[in-house]
Amino acid sequence: MQPALLLMAVMVVSIVLFQVNHRIASPVIAIVNRWLRWFIFALGASYLCIEFGIIERPYWQLALAFFLLWFLGETVYNWLAIRALSVSPLPLFPRYTANDSGEEWPIQPRLLRVRDWLRAQGYRQVQAVRAEIGGGIHLRASIYQDPEATIRIHVMFLPQPGGSITLCASLSSQASDGLRYVTDNLFVPFGGFYPEAWHVDRHPWCRSLPRLIRRHRATLQRAGAVPESWAVDPVFDLNAQQSELDRLNTDLGFLHPQHEREDLGKITSQGCYRVWKEIWMLDYLGRPIRAV
Repeated sequence: MQPALLLMAVMVVSIVLFQVNHRIASPVIAIVNRWLRWFIFALGASYLCIEFGIIERPYWQLALAFFLLWFLGETVYNWLAIRALSVSPLPLFPRYTANDSGEEWPIQPRLLRVRDWLRAQGYRQVQAVRAEIGGGIHLRASIYQDPEATIRIHVMFLPQPGGSITLCASLSSQASDGLRYVTDNLFVPFGGFYPEAWHVDRHPWCRSLPRLIRRHRATLQRAGAVPESWAVDPVFDLNAQQSELDRLNTDLGFLHPQHEREDLGKITSQGCYRVWKEIWMLDYLGRPIRAV
């Protein structure tokens, strides 16, 4: 197959993946498509330079140069986006309130099947919550507990560009020794630090809620943890977590102190680097950085 036809075929695959992901909002498909676009740019630009005699260099050298150019361009874009977030009024740790509007689960078959599965397995909804993230946009979550009330599942609906919605989940258990065990499949970059008493296990590639629950239970079993039943109100617990994360990350230099944020922004230079690094890790490898 000629190089031009091969590039055209890969471009068609990329477009198809983009259209499919516009409906199902899968982070896994998004990662594959990012790699495809990167190679399409590097190989396609090199091919055009040779075909039209723009640059007289070996093909592999041009491909490597354009490969690095993509990296540089996306690095600049991500860094500017991080700095814009840092100086924007958008909260990094938004406050949650009870959601009494009745708008809990999006009316989409693939999302409703998750709700039906939770009910069939005996998980009980304890509360619906939401947090405003700016511009009238709310992050919505529905909170469930297992029959023993030892595992609290936060089912979150993340709005995506184009109007699609991605379902993510965060599972929490409080052990009798005071440790908190958290297992999630969030693919949103964090880059900060977690409290020492938290054991956080992130699996952005794991899009199956049953598999994520099995991972959480296996973590508890390996650690020999004895989970206690949840008694604290979900909204109170969520907001307490947000306050603790804000305080800890300020103390450790990820965030500027409150009185400096208006002039310097919320995120320090060290924090910006950590967020930039995690964006790359999540976007192209599906792995978060270690929060240490």
